[in-house]
Amino acid sequence: MQNGAGEKKSAAQYEKMTMTPVPQLIVRLAVPTIISMLMTSIYNMADTAFVGTLGNSASGAVGVVFGFMAILQAVGFMFGQGAGSIISRKLGMKDSETASVLASTGFFLALFSGAVIGLISFIWLDPLVMLLGSTETIAPYAKTYISCILIAAPFMTSSFVMNNILRYEGKAILGMIGLLTGGFLNICGDALFIFGFHMGILGAGLSTALSQTVSFCILLSMFLRGKTECRFSIRKVSLRWDMLFDIIATGLPSMLRQGLTSLTTVLLNSQAAVYGDVAVAAMSIVSRIIMFVFSIALGIGQGFQPVSGFNYGAGKYSRVRRAFAFTLVLSETMLLLMTVVVLLFSGSLIQIFRDDAQVIEIGTRALRLQSIALLVLPFSMVTEMQLQSTGQKFSASLLSSLRSGIFFIPALLILAKYRGLSGIQEAQPLAFVLSGFISVFFAAGFFRKLPKEDRREAAER
Repeated sequence: MQNGAGEKKSAAQYEKMTMTPVPQLIVRLAVPTIISMLMTSIYNMADTAFVGTLGNSASGAVGVVFGFMAILQAVGFMFGQGAGSIISRKLGMKDSETASVLASTGFFLALFSGAVIGLISFIWLDPLVMLLGSTETIAPYAKTYISCILIAAPFMTSSFVMNNILRYEGKAILGMIGLLTGGFLNICGDALFIFGFHMGILGAGLSTALSQTVSFCILLSMFLRGKTECRFSIRKVSLRWDMLFDIIATGLPSMLRQGLTSLTTVLLNSQAAVYGDVAVAAMSIVSRIIMFVFSIALGIGQGFQPVSGFNYGAGKYSRVRRAFAFTLVLSETMLLLMTVVVLLFSGSLIQIFRDDAQVIEIGTRALRLQSIALLVLPFSMVTEMQLQSTGQKFSASLLSSLRSGIFFIPALLILAKYRGLSGIQEAQPLAFVLSGFISVFFAAGFFRKLPKEDRREAAER
């Protein structure tokens, strides 16, 4: 009976992913992801505001530890995106057994990696917090905060895997439930532990660790209660080199994207610091606003990925083409609307975060330049996601590296040297434009090689 019920669920999911009109399917999968990303952005802003009441050193500690959390996210995304991308293609081929092997392997690898990172970090805790950018006054707060994060590290890395697998299965709403619950508990926990129990920075770290653990349990329950196509089992873990390489190589673009983003953030802050705290504050605020705006387009793109991978695996190449075109048009439209708002209210948006005349002046120009250049970013984003979801490992990794750092780093260093603060404001927009231009060649190459007819249609001829 269970096997029969499972087969019916698999058949229904296959029909949903390969027969539902492409625009409707992408929107249905994108909405939960957009909500989750916006919730994450809201949580980050709230967490910063709560900890900001504890003083500059505590605020600095959270900023330092966020850099470490980005590393955990990079590891989780590498295994999650890597396994998830292949899983979507395997489910498109109706190979649910291999999909479960991939899911189990990615999950337990992330769990193990998180535990190893946590253990090693505990051993070298003092040099770690200094390496992450602490000062002598920030370090005690950073050590307290990061100690809580290290305990929850295995749950954090494996949660990213589960969320990505759910998304690639076409069940993003289940992942949204786990992320929203964790984000809500984190905000409530901050208020309770920091203000109610007067635990200071320890309360902020404890709130983050507990909420991440609860989110992990909720996501895991989805797999244990049979809500998913894939099943977790330690017996299904594969240590075959070809499978491990496939997971890691497919997830590498996500790892590069996260890692280079962290690196470029550090570099941007160091270049802006030459012009004082106001420049650092302005550029940090601009980055936060741009990420919030772009998260909508990114959420649409993440709704596109499972549609692309699933239908590519099923040989529904015409749906792959339609999905790419629809995602590009929708994300461009949404960004255009958001850009108009940002251009009209640039100064006011900066002022929300910091009511300082110099910060507003520096931030307004940078925000306007980046918001205009942001309009070319969806093409490189959708192309990169198209390549990753269909297993084009090298091309996806190269494009991710270009977009996330290779263009930006030299642009920042050269423009900062010759144009000063204006060059720092112009570096990111220039990198956006260059990556968008190069993406045209990657997309053209992919669709030139993509079969003109669907697999079944071609077989019938």
